[in-house]
Amino acid sequence: MNIGLILLAIAITILLAKELIDIINNSLFNEGNTSRLEFLNNILVFFLYFEFIAMIVKYFQEDYHFPIRYFLYIGITALIRLIVVCALHTLYYCGAILLLVICYFIMNVANEKSKKEDF
Repeated sequence: MNIGLILLAIAITILLAKELIDIINNSLFNEGNTSRLEFLNNILVFFLYFEFIAMIVKYFQEDYHFPIRYFLYIGITALIRLIVVCALHTLYYCGAILLLVICYFIMNVANEKSKKEDF
């Protein structure tokens, strides 16, 4: 499984570099050909790739365990991208983001309580 994750990390790194090149080309060398919406979409996709890479790195740092908070970060970023790119069902997406943020808050509160009980 680790070889698969390493190959996935390499593929995502290549895609991350491609998105970075696209962002630089669109911001420096664009002559009005790219819309702001497309530019924002490229930035959000870049952050999604970056979060996946960070999650894979954390997997190896934390003894082959995926922290759930990284899945929440990716979910929130993906939903924000959906809101920006496709403006349909915005209220549903905002509700889903709120639910993910509440889950993250509950997870942090439970984590703090368990740390206090350990001492």
